[in-house]
Parts: sequence; C-alpha cells; structure tokens
Amino acid sequence: MVDSTRWPTIDDFPDPETADHVTHNPSFSDLRDYSSHLERTTDFGAPSYVSEYRSRSADRTANAVDDSFEEADLAVFDRGLEWVSDPANDVLCVDRVVGHHEDVSAVCRLFLPREYGRIALAWAKLLDPAEGADPDFVTVQLPDATDEPRIRILPDAGVTTVLGSDYTGEAKKSFLRLYMYRAKQAGGLGLHAGSKRVTLEDSEGRQEVGQLFLGLSGTGKSTLTSHGLWLDDPEGAEMLQDDVCALLPSGTVAGSEGGGLYIKTLGLDADEQPELHRAATDEGAVLENVAVDDDGTVRFEEPRYGRNARAVIRRDHLDSSADEIDLQRVDQVFFITRNPLMPPIAKLTKTQAAAAFMLGESVETSAGDPSRIGESIRVVGTNPFIVGSKGAEGNRFYDLIDDLDLDCFVINTGVVGTDDPVDVGVAETIAILEGVARGSVEWTTDHTGLTVPTSVPGMDIGRYTVADHVNGFEGAHADLRSERRSYLEQFADLDDEIVDAAY
Repeated sequence: MVDSTRWPTIDDFPDPETADHVTHNPSFSDLRDYSSHLERTTDFGAPSYVSEYRSRSADRTANAVDDSFEEADLAVFDRGLEWVSDPANDVLCVDRVVGHHEDVSAVCRLFLPREYGRIALAWAKLLDPAEGADPDFVTVQLPDATDEPRIRILPDAGVTTVLGSDYTGEAKKSFLRLYMYRAKQAGGLGLHAGSKRVTLEDSEGRQEVGQLFLGLSGTGKSTLTSHGLWLDDPEGAEMLQDDVCALLPSGTVAGSEGGGLYIKTLGLDADEQPELHRAATDEGAVLENVAVDDDGTVRFEEPRYGRNARAVIRRDHLDSSADEIDLQRVDQVFFITRNPLMPPIAKLTKTQAAAAFMLGESVETSAGDPSRIGESIRVVGTNPFIVGSKGAEGNRFYDLIDDLDLDCFVINTGVVGTDDPVDVGVAETIAILEGVARGSVEWTTDHTGLTVPTSVPGMDIGRYTVADHVNGFEGAHADLRSERRSYLEQFADLDDEIVDAAY
C-alpha cells in the first residue's frame, strides 16, 4: 500500500486565475462553442451529444477509504495533476457549488480538456456558480487518457481523477459522492434521494408534508419527486431536489443541485410526464445519447445510443420546482422498489425501514450496468456511491429516523405478482402518495408482518393483493424473508435488531 502522504491535495493544483493555459469559468455559450464539432442541434435549439461511454464505470471505480491503493492508483492521480499543470495543454476549469446548507455545502472545481466543453456545459447547468470561493472538491476528467476507464477517489482530500471516460455522469457523481461523504462527517447521512414538499388544506387549516424518495436511477424517482400529485391551488406539491440529498440531525433535508436535473429520457412522454418533457424540449436543455435525426427531430422513444439517454434540464423550467432546494423538515420516507412480491405500498417500523435501507431492492437500469437491465439487484441505500462501512450507514440511518420519528414506507413502482402480474401505474402511485400525505389511507398488519393498506382513496387497492398474483405465495415469501436475512447478516457491523427485522 502506498504511503498516503504521497497523495495529491487540492493545494497541488494550479490556480486557474493565474495559470495562462487554463480557461476559467467561461460562459455557457463558450462551453457550447468548445464542443461545437461534436454537437447535433435539436429542432428546439438545444445541443445534443453522443458520448463513447454511456453509463458510469462502477467496476473501474475505487476510493482510498474502502480500497487499498498501490502505485498504479497513485499513477492515476499523478497523470491528472501533471496534465492540469502542463502549460502546453488547453485546460478548462469550471467552479460550482454543491448544496446551499451551511453545514454541508461545498465548492466544486472541474478540470478537463477544453474540447470536452460539452461535459462542463451539462454539469455546470446542474449547480450554482461558486462566486470566487476556493474549492473543497477537485475532479480531473481526461476522456482520452486511457483505453479503459480508471476512476480513483481520495475522499478525505476531496480529489477525484477520471481517466478514459467521457460520460457526463462521472463528473456529476464525482462531486455528489463527496457531498454525501461530507454529510456523514457532519453527523447526517447522504442519500441518493429526491425530496418534495406537499401543501394540503383540511379542516384544521394549511399543513406541509415533507417527502423523501430513495431509489436507483431509472426506477421512477424523478417522476415521483417532480409530480404535482394533480393537486389544485391552494394545494400543491413542489420538488425540492431530484437526485442527492443530505438528511441532517435537525430533520432538514439539504439539497445538492440548485441549477438543474439530470434526467433519463428514454420513453419520456408528453402526456405521462408533461413537465419533464417540456423542460427537456427547451433550448436550455443539454441532451446526451438521445436519438436526434439529421434535421434535429428528437426521438425520445428510440434507444439509438443505448437505454441511458439523458438530458440536463433547468429547474426554472419546471413549474413543480421550488425556489429553494432544502426541505426544512421531512415527515415521510419512501423506498422505491420493483420487487414483484411487494404490495404497491407498505408501512414500515423503524427497524424494518433500516432493513429496507440496507436491502436496497430494485432492478438494474441502464444508468448502472446496461448489460444487466431488468435483473433484480440490491444496493445498500439504493446508493451506489457510499464511501465507508455500509453497515455503519444502516445504523446511522436507523438512528436518524428514530430520533426524528419519521414515517417510512416501501413503494412498488413496478408490477405486483409473478403469476398474472398487475402493473402499478403512475396514476395508482400518485393516489397512494396523496393518500399517505393526507393521512387518509387505512392500514392493517397482515400475516407476513407488513402493514398494508385496506383502503386508498381513488384506488381499488384490492386489485393489488400480492397473494392473489403469486402461486404458492406463502413459500415464496418465506424464501424471500430467509434470503433477505442472509443478505443482511453479511454486514458484520450492522445492528442485530435490523438484521432481525427482515420482512
């Protein structure tokens, strides 16, 4: 293992204000011009690009907290630092701020070749300007440096080097990963989650309900977070944050991205997702790996460049977007799953919720491993970017939701049942979310130990009884519970009561 004193620090990088070979914080227009040779312009005037790498290279990513670094890992950082420091190179540098909350916000600095201005353009539209502050995190992204991607992270130094990948998501997540690590160091927990505020009127007057959605990319997190729940004024629902948040000990959920959202666009439908579609067809959007014809016609339904087509959209193009990104108080936490043995929704005890956090049950999507799309997977916290002990992460989650006395639920956005399955559509999910926010759902605890609804206003919940759609349900559920418990037992530092809560 290499001596950590040899790792680079942020102070080792050149000052972009004084380095003549560095272009510092150019305008959006200039960033677009730098990659004009790669652009196809849409019929609504937005730039569209196709990258060589179209998803994160998770299997080629390592960090110094969880992995043992050797000379070859040090060489990755040396390569990035040497490139940025070489006056013969055309270096682009963009600064932005991740988060607004004083306890966890951080200044981010991205270095990359100027010809890859498209990456900086998309990333810069997600965050707010840094206004001259010194960086807390630095990422160097060199798409042409190697034949195969190598991503290395020094969490405590705040330094990331990305070699060999031209995927915008690597730049984005390099900073959000460290933002979540910073939240944990501040006594909270970074979450791969979206947040929203629901405003309701009842006989007692106005009330606000804070909701938090944990889910893997591509499982409906953006759709549910940005959905207005079809509420009419003076009621309504506002999206605070779409992708990464920090749950703080005070109960505040600090957002991360103040400028925009990085949404999946394959199958984006103007009728089903009108706000997201409208924002993705605005000239201020940036499209990545979306099917665009020579005449500029955009075809969101076509996976021409794979299934992880993306768009950066601006928050101010969404009617459902709040002016702020921090949710002052969260009340309800939802785990998004696609497990067909789960009902459309179940209410969880605190220990069950911590178990659900650890299980992180979902299906693989094109944002993770495109070769495994649709396979059942487990990702702790539905968060592929955890740095440090995953068991400790689960214990911290339990402590926070217990101290804050939060209501927690698992919500199935896929299908219920394995035999004659029934689809849980957007309309059904929205009815559930509204009912939970209003407190109008009626519950019972079934023989499996789960608390499930007996009545949901505006929805025939009886259609979604899991046992009616699974032959041999008792055996299937017993096997699932046993398998879940075995999975939880692998985390040596996870509290026993969370392991025992496998449902």
